[in-house]
Amino acid sequence: MKKKSSAEKVCEPRTEYNLEALLPAGIQGKYTERYRKGTNLVLLEPDIAKAFPTQDSVNHALRLVMQLAGIAQPMKTSSISSPSKKRVAQTG
Repeated sequence: MKKKSSAEKVCEPRTEYNLEALLPAGIQGKYTERYRKGTNLVLLEPDIAKAFPTQDSVNHALRLVMQLAGIAQPMKTSSISSPSKKRVAQTG
């Protein structure tokens, strides 16, 4: 009897995988802390998301709240307020 060629074999996912066999030296959650330090995601309620649909609108509103509350503002990192971007838009 002939063996099936690789083209004839059916590749179906297993119902369960043994991760210890696949990744014997792997450590679960190894980079979790590093990921959390570089990420700042916030889930907005649906009504808030409708009022502030973009990242820029949320940031602008929060900066206004900070200004009204007298909270010190860190330096902006937004590329929108960059002078070089404005000059390119004016000359083009």
